Amino acid sequence: MEIYVGNLAYATTDDGLKAAFAQFGEVTAVRVVTDRMTGRSKGFGFVTMPDAAQAQAAIDALNGHELDGRTVRVNESQPKPREERGGFGGGRGGYGGRGGYGDRGPRRETRW
Repeated sequence: MEIYVGNLAYATTDDGLKAAFAQFGEVTAVRVVTDRMTGRSKGFGFVTMPDAAQAQAAIDALNGHELDGRTVRVNESQPKPREERGGFGGGRGGYGGRGGYGDRGPRRETRW
């Protein structure tokens, strides 16, 4: 079962999060989500526990309790449905798929 953990302190690491959940059973994966540019935590993460009963016990025990000085929100991760993206037709250049400059018509001669 994948578990969402929100409102994490910026100082919380993967190891710290794993230690908090390991009290309740086997933890197979832990990931604190970080910003790509700065490397700083975004304040949430995910924990994977293979046993659903142990995962539920961890959720019940840790939700609303303090971890690294912050009151965390813990619940079962719900996959988000993929959203349809609008735009210019699937990344074909934004010119209706004509390829940009290729078919603009005849060029006018400019005299200086």
